[in-house]
Amino acid sequence: MVAIIGAGALGAIYGSLLFQADPTSVYFIADGERGQRLARDGVQVNGDRFVIPVRTPEEATPVDLVIVAVKYHQLDEACAALVRAVGPDTAILSVMNGIDSEERLAAVFGAEKLLYGLSLGIDAVRVGNAVSYRNQGRILFGEKRNEVPSERVRRVAALFDKAGIAHVTPVDMIRSLWFKYMINVGVNQVSALLGLSYGRMREDRAARDLMEGAMREVIDLAKSLQVDLAPADIQEFYRVLDTLDPDGKTSLLQDVEAGRKTEVEMLAGTVLALGERHGVATPVNRRLFDEIRRLEAGFTP
Repeated sequence: MVAIIGAGALGAIYGSLLFQADPTSVYFIADGERGQRLARDGVQVNGDRFVIPVRTPEEATPVDLVIVAVKYHQLDEACAALVRAVGPDTAILSVMNGIDSEERLAAVFGAEKLLYGLSLGIDAVRVGNAVSYRNQGRILFGEKRNEVPSERVRRVAALFDKAGIAHVTPVDMIRSLWFKYMINVGVNQVSALLGLSYGRMREDRAARDLMEGAMREVIDLAKSLQVDLAPADIQEFYRVLDTLDPDGKTSLLQDVEAGRKTEVEMLAGTVLALGERHGVATPVNRRLFDEIRRLEAGFTP
């Protein structure tokens, strides 16, 4: 059994795939008006409606796997809602953006519960409860190190295979998390600030220069923390970018356009904090942080 907290783009997509494989194998955790709406309307994925079971935090029961797909600022609330879903043998897999959701979840549930994870190469767009995507991308997940995949990694891989969820288990998950973080710090923030789709990001030289500047600051931070990230990884990202729907938009741009709180604190905000702590200059991310915060200040309350 799988419990998913967060019914945004990733939660809806992975929930729908698990539900199609076995309708009894998955439920969402949600309460209040949000939970009632989700139970009533379900989620729409690529035009199909899926009414996946919904349980409140009080109704949740221990599961084999919890998938955490909330926004950064929702994680503390999500931890409180997951208490009854996490049993002695539960594995917790975060597909959130950023580099510290595993650490925050481990502080509540224990490091032994955590699998490291991220979603790479998906081009989902969410409007209300409707999600569309052309490329599913893949989930990268595993233990911190995976020279030989553990038994629970093999069990989750078999579950994903059954549901048609593309996945891979890298040897070094910390490097993979930082690679994804570098991508988000660059393309998410610049696309949100300039209002550019994936296709326009590919075409706009000035936008790419700004994006690469933000990414290089992440690489400098990674080096200071002995994480194996290098300038060549920027070129590796361009191969990912080339696979994405040219009309697709980053999650941060979608948040800006919808007037929702963004994850800029987790992106540029974390870069600034780590830069100050480790003596790494981060002027590009300072600009992005300040300008995206000004965009947020213009949102209608």
